Amino acid sequence: MKHFPKSLANKLNQRIQSHSLRKLSEQNELIDFSSNDYLGFAKSDLIFDATHRFLSDRNIKTNGATGSRLLSGNHVLYAETEAFIAEFHQSESALIFNSGYDANVGFFSSVPQRSDVILYDELSHASIRDGIQLSNAKSYKFEHNDFEALEKLIVRFKTDTSEIYVVTESVFSMDGDCPNMEELVALCEKHQCLLVLDEAHALGVFGKKGEGLVQSLSLQDKVFARIMTFGKGLGCHGAAILGSQELKNYLVNFARSFIYTTGLSPHSVATILIAYQQLEPGEIISLRDTIVHFNQDKNMLGLKPLFVGSKSAIQSAIIPGNEKVKAIAQQLQENGFDVKAILSPTVPGGQERLRFCLHSYNSKEEISEVLRLLSTFVFGTQRTPV
Repeated sequence: MKHFPKSLANKLNQRIQSHSLRKLSEQNELIDFSSNDYLGFAKSDLIFDATHRFLSDRNIKTNGATGSRLLSGNHVLYAETEAFIAEFHQSESALIFNSGYDANVGFFSSVPQRSDVILYDELSHASIRDGIQLSNAKSYKFEHNDFEALEKLIVRFKTDTSEIYVVTESVFSMDGDCPNMEELVALCEKHQCLLVLDEAHALGVFGKKGEGLVQSLSLQDKVFARIMTFGKGLGCHGAAILGSQELKNYLVNFARSFIYTTGLSPHSVATILIAYQQLEPGEIISLRDTIVHFNQDKNMLGLKPLFVGSKSAIQSAIIPGNEKVKAIAQQLQENGFDVKAILSPTVPGGQERLRFCLHSYNSKEEISEVLRLLSTFVFGTQRTPV
């Protein structure tokens, strides 16, 4: 075997020294406070069985797509599922990508042009940043959810010959917080900017049927493009970009992550359709009750100062230092709770955290106990509820 390059070995050793070396984790039977499966759809027997029946009833027994969608992989389920998604989200069109990462890379690498400007929230997801890096457009970040800073950038770069794309997330994946959507839409309308929103962590969480934050506020007609990811609230795989029919046509012709990849299998597309059909108010109400109970208990135990303010299913407790936050996560896991530490460089140094993901199936007793343990491990003694 050829030698491993010294430069690469040095980078791995740096990670080891900073307690930030990533490793693949194994499946466990701990109480789930780490997965993005907010509604429990990933483990739903109902969705699994309904998908199987759906495929069997149509005599669809193909295991793979067989090619890219522009060659042989555009099987009939794509059109049906995209039409359902577009109607569900009150959008003119929907185009399915293989993942949220592919959707963001495909969009940002192809849509903004050389003369355009991309203004993005500094906490935008890595997939957005990677897509922007592949773009020919100029790009500038603005401070997190700071629309005064954003407007200054808009005024600075606005010209008659360029478009300005304003990019953010409706629910941020690490902090779990949300921008003031009405204010953002008004700002983009004022300056005629094109607003692009990643709703990966809002689908299944916000709205009467989990439509997402934008639609819950009836702002869908004010947004140029929405990226909906299915690996979180829908518990399956893939993503869709929502927008005009013209945008869909453009992406089919120019988004390289769409053009040059094998499509999803019929089973994957059918699972997306069935999962959408299972979005009902009951589970979503249960999830919201879970979020309310978590925040109430957190406040009663005096833990609020540790946490980033969030009304979403993502609740992050800031515990600076990779070694310290890993140790507390390990203690929680040893007590039966699957809570993950988020380390730098995934988040900035000093912003290391425990990331609690809440689910419709987490009981009030589980929430109270995991927060009691957190209080004990952080403060060294159990705090009396206030």
